[in-house]
Amino acid sequence: MLPFSHSSDYLLDEMERALHDSLCVIKRTLESGSVVPGGGACETALSIYLENFATTLGSREQLAIAEFANALLVIPKTLAVNAAKDSTELVAKLRAFHNASQSVPVGDPKRGLRFYGLDLAKGEVRDNIKAGVLEPMVSKVRSFKSALEAATALLRIDDRITVPPAQQADDGHGH
Repeated sequence: MLPFSHSSDYLLDEMERALHDSLCVIKRTLESGSVVPGGGACETALSIYLENFATTLGSREQLAIAEFANALLVIPKTLAVNAAKDSTELVAKLRAFHNASQSVPVGDPKRGLRFYGLDLAKGEVRDNIKAGVLEPMVSKVRSFKSALEAATALLRIDDRITVPPAQQADDGHGH
C-alpha cells in the first residue's frame, strides 16, 4: 500500500461530504423559493433593528432585546475570525452599512446597503446579492426561531443556580 493512500481516502471523504452539503443547500433553497444575502448580512441587519427597537422600551425587556441583538453579531464575528480577518473592523463596517440602510427612507439608494455582507476572501464588506453569496431563507428563519426559543427558555428559568466555593482539602499538616 502506498503511504499517501490514507490521506487520499480522507480527501475523498471530505469531497463527498462537501458535495452532499452543497446538494442539501440547493434542495433547501428550491424548497424555500427565496434567498437572503449571506456573509452575516441578515444577522447584522436584525441586530441593528433590534438595538433600535430596544431603545423604544422603558422596561427590563430592553436589556434582554439588546443582549439578543448583540448575540446575533457572533455569526459575522465568527465568520471573520475563521477566515483570519480582523473581526472588529469588519463587523464595525458591516454595522455601519446596515445602520445607514435602516436610517433612510424607502427609495433612497442607501437602502441597497442592506444586502451587504462579508467578503472573506478579500477581507471587506460587499453587496452579497450581486456577488451571489446567498442563503436559503427557510434555513435563516429556522435559525433565528431556534435562537429566539433558546434565549426565551433561558430567560424563563426563575431558579437561582449557585456553585458552592471549593473546599480546601487538609494536607495532613494542619494547613
